[in-house]
Amino acid sequence: MAFAKRSFSYTCCLAGLVLASLVSLAGCGKADDSASTERNGPSRVATQIGYMPILPDAQLFVNLENGRLDKAGIEADLVSFQNGPAMVQALASGQLDIAYFGIGPTMVARSKGADIRVVAANIVEQISFVALAPLAGYFESGPADTAFARFAEAEGRKAKISTFPIGSVPQTVFDYWRINTLGIDDSALQMVYQGASQVQQSLLTGAVDGAAILEPVVSIVQSRNEAARVIASGGELFENQPGAVMAVRADYLKAHPDVVERLVAAQIDATRALNAGDKAAVSAVAKYVGGGRLPRKIIETAVAHSKGHFVADPHRIIDATKRMYEFQRAQGTLTGNLDIGALFDTSFFDAVDDTGGPGHGEPALAN
Repeated sequence: MAFAKRSFSYTCCLAGLVLASLVSLAGCGKADDSASTERNGPSRVATQIGYMPILPDAQLFVNLENGRLDKAGIEADLVSFQNGPAMVQALASGQLDIAYFGIGPTMVARSKGADIRVVAANIVEQISFVALAPLAGYFESGPADTAFARFAEAEGRKAKISTFPIGSVPQTVFDYWRINTLGIDDSALQMVYQGASQVQQSLLTGAVDGAAILEPVVSIVQSRNEAARVIASGGELFENQPGAVMAVRADYLKAHPDVVERLVAAQIDATRALNAGDKAAVSAVAKYVGGGRLPRKIIETAVAHSKGHFVADPHRIIDATKRMYEFQRAQGTLTGNLDIGALFDTSFFDAVDDTGGPGHGEPALAN
């Protein structure tokens, strides 16, 4: 498999170092035929791909390991990020041809001028709110809408809740649940915004009382802390909540439509493999998620918990994306005006020729 792999942090982006590095590599990521390389026959297009080492990007990992990116005609230059804002900055600066990241940062990037289109979904309803002791007990002993207030009164402090940065999918989903289901403000909460590895560490060390987070962090925390409880998850937080997506720069779509169509076809097949719990697919996820350092059992559990939530069909998340956009606008976390319909290009998904039927046979959403 022919690909290069690099890693960038949000802190470096803020200091300008990441963008400087990316600019120096701009020739690797431009969508033109002169950037194609010849190897073993057909030419492959040099393609800069941004991702996060998290479960919602699982289809990318499957297709890296099974050779489908090569077969799609991609010479992959992988760039790993710790959170969505860093990817937004990279996209806004003209970097990355393809990005696997949350729909929230996708909308932010588009509002900042990144000319990108969502061509496929990755996953839906993947957020869980996990509470540690003693906070979990307040949810178990009384109404959920008073749990945080009762905790604050009894413990003499606000509950400390961690999640991804403002504008991310986990942060948005937690606030959506807090406001629309619990009907409470954040006066009894102390919010802490962190990257994925930092949220995990905060939960494992007890530095926070709970978190809105993704798999496999949920499975990791529950395996190490028997008092950890999933208070709400999936559709309980935000019905049909869109998660990570595959977004492609518009000039790349125009220059290499056949490559994108083959990549979307690979996305569909990887989605099927993940929902089926295919061993090779699980192994691919284990190699990348958490830097490949997590026990296989944890990855198997996380993939099993996500069964039926891996979704490639972009049609399925358009309406929910509009709902998320309207919520973020109302909360002031997304200020740009967006045409959500124009954010999506479903033509590549629709063009894939297989026998799966409508939606290419993807299962109904499993809660």
